[in-house]
Amino acid sequence: MKLTNPGLGLLLALAWPGLPALVRGSDAPPDRVIAADWQQVLGPRSDLFRECVGAGRAAEGLRAEWQRQLKLCRDEIGFKYIRFHGLLSDDMAVYAEARDGTPRHNWQYIDQLYDALLATGVRPFVELSFMPSALASGSKTIFWWKANVTPPKDYAKWDALITDLVRHWTERYGADEVKTWPFEVWNEPDYPGFWGPSSQPDKGQAAYFELYAHTAAAIRAVNAGYRVGGPAGATTTWIRPLIAETAARGVPLDFISYHTYGLGGGASGLDEYGEQLHYLGSNLLTPAATANGQRAVIDASARPGLPVHITEWSTSYSPRDPVHDAYFSAPYILAQLRRAGAGVASMSYWVFTDIFEESGPPLLPFHGGFGLLTVQGLRKPAYFAYQFLGRLGPTELVNTDRDSWVTRDDRGGVQVLLWNLTDPTEGGRVSNQVAFRSQLAVAHPAGDVTVNLEHLPPGDYRLTRWQVGYQKNDAYTAWLGLGSPAQLTRAQEQQLAAAASGRPESVRTVPVAADGRFAEKLPLRENDVVLLTLERR
Repeated sequence: MKLTNPGLGLLLALAWPGLPALVRGSDAPPDRVIAADWQQVLGPRSDLFRECVGAGRAAEGLRAEWQRQLKLCRDEIGFKYIRFHGLLSDDMAVYAEARDGTPRHNWQYIDQLYDALLATGVRPFVELSFMPSALASGSKTIFWWKANVTPPKDYAKWDALITDLVRHWTERYGADEVKTWPFEVWNEPDYPGFWGPSSQPDKGQAAYFELYAHTAAAIRAVNAGYRVGGPAGATTTWIRPLIAETAARGVPLDFISYHTYGLGGGASGLDEYGEQLHYLGSNLLTPAATANGQRAVIDASARPGLPVHITEWSTSYSPRDPVHDAYFSAPYILAQLRRAGAGVASMSYWVFTDIFEESGPPLLPFHGGFGLLTVQGLRKPAYFAYQFLGRLGPTELVNTDRDSWVTRDDRGGVQVLLWNLTDPTEGGRVSNQVAFRSQLAVAHPAGDVTVNLEHLPPGDYRLTRWQVGYQKNDAYTAWLGLGSPAQLTRAQEQQLAAAASGRPESVRTVPVAADGRFAEKLPLRENDVVLLTLERR
């Protein structure tokens, strides 16, 4: 597909003042058919999408708006766990030392946060990071909020901190509850920015293995049934050596965790401030492939069968990449989750909210932040991908189309979630900044799709259609159309909320005759997502 026809883009820009436009021309593909039979059950629908979601750092979770948005996600999507950085960082006030070096532990902020999480119905996926500065062996930090990423200066004090905290949780919430929490040691220690003794950066892996062994022992000292794992890698390179090391030393290892993003070449590192151009990888299914990629490695190791948790994933690893705000992200998310295999225990999207300050407080309502929701709580297209998944029934039907789900519920209803995924960047040759911000990629027709269902229970059904795509639950495009205001008036905020209200496109009653057949033909555009629900009247 090529980026062409700027003249038509100009017409659209005139129709929406302040909105730059770039229209793509492509030949529509042949019509597509999605066929399923009510009586042909594949099995329980995967809950992978709702197992876990990410957030920035623990201290942000003390804010009322952060907690309100998490409750919205819990109510509409059903996320079960949440993972975030900085539980032990200085802004959580967990560790200090008296003048004589005696440690002082304080759990008041952690208690407020964990009480709020559990009251919302979301459990912690505990990431034990970063180092309290009073316990740190060095001054190396990362992020605007100065997370210390060095090993402890005294492992006896670190061990006591972890054991005391886990014991406190056990007393406050009960061992049965804490047994449901995974404990992950650190974040991306294989990436130098997140870890390393300053004087010996080449010793990073050995230093992490030491931290892991101490932390696992401290957790298990409280309860042998508590689960601990890692390496929470930015890549998969430390998985094999971590398994070998823990197996050889008899160190507990209950799960493997790592991260995956969809960028290709052209950028490097964290790019906290959005100073680089970013390019999608030529393979749009890279996150799913990476998520599935270590199953065989683990099963061939000394510890086969370990669960795999993808504790971060997204299109881009930059918190200033407009792809996160664009409607393209909705089908991208669904395509990965559809292809993630049974060997993946959870796949945690990074992150649920733009209340996220790794590079400081965001300066624009739509700034390319990771979140499913903006700082103001506006739903992005990515949010609706998850919301639509939450509306699927619990039973999946046999369906050979790889870009859709067909499910049924216990009340005789059927749900069909389908999408088109089209690369607007010419296989990663056009930067995300150009494709999703500098100019507007307008969706072209992608052919019709026909949904054929058989053996439905006869009767009248309410057919509801929801849609995400260009100018459909697309607050980002609406914001561009307003001229990309840096600060929103109340009227503008209400206008953008209305542009992404989640209201159905159509609702009508359809009869299903005694033969149990239903058919619906829909026009589809590039990167559209459509949810159809049939509810028995």
